[in-house]
Amino acid sequence: MSSPGSGKTTLLVSLIGELKDKASVGVMEADIDGDVDAYTVRNAGAESVQLHTGGMCHLDADMTRQGLREITADFVFLENVGNLVCPAEFDTGAHLNMVLLSLPEGDDKPQKYTLMFGTADIVVLTKADTAKYFDFDVDKCKQYVKAINPSAKVILTSARTGEGVKELAELLYREYRKRRDAK
Repeated sequence: MSSPGSGKTTLLVSLIGELKDKASVGVMEADIDGDVDAYTVRNAGAESVQLHTGGMCHLDADMTRQGLREITADFVFLENVGNLVCPAEFDTGAHLNMVLLSLPEGDDKPQKYTLMFGTADIVVLTKADTAKYFDFDVDKCKQYVKAINPSAKVILTSARTGEGVKELAELLYREYRKRRDAK
C-alpha cells in the first residue's frame, strides 16, 4: 500500500527478480481502472491478475479471495490501490502489510496517516537514490514510525540502484517460508 507514484510497481519488479528463482511469484494488481501494472509485473516474470475495484479506493478480503482463485503462484503480492487513507481501513486477508513511502513525499507522512503506518508490518522507504534532492530525514521518519508502530520493520530502498532490495526480498522470503513450513 502507498500513495500513487511511490514506486509500488517498480519495487515489485525488483523483488520479482530477487524471488522468482526461490518460489513462483504472483501479483494481484488492484486499480480503479486500467491494467498497465499487471502487464509490467508479468513482463518481469510474475504471474499476474488484474483486480478492478469498480471505483472504490481500496481492496477487501473478498476481492482478494476472488483474485486468488485465478492465481497459482506460491508467493503472492497484493498491490493495493494507491492511497494512504482507505486501504488501511479494510482487511485484505494479507499475511503481511507492507507500506511504501517515497522520499519525495516527505518524512512526516507517518504522523499524518497514522492508521496506515500503524497497521504496517513493514515500512519501505523508497526512492533512496533521490535523497540529495529532497528534505527527508530518514532517522526522523523511522522515529515517527516507531512511535506509532514499535514492531514495524523499516527498510530504505531504491529500486533504481538496488539499495535495500535484496534485504527486503530476504525478509519477505523468510516470512513466506515460516508460513509455508508451518502448514
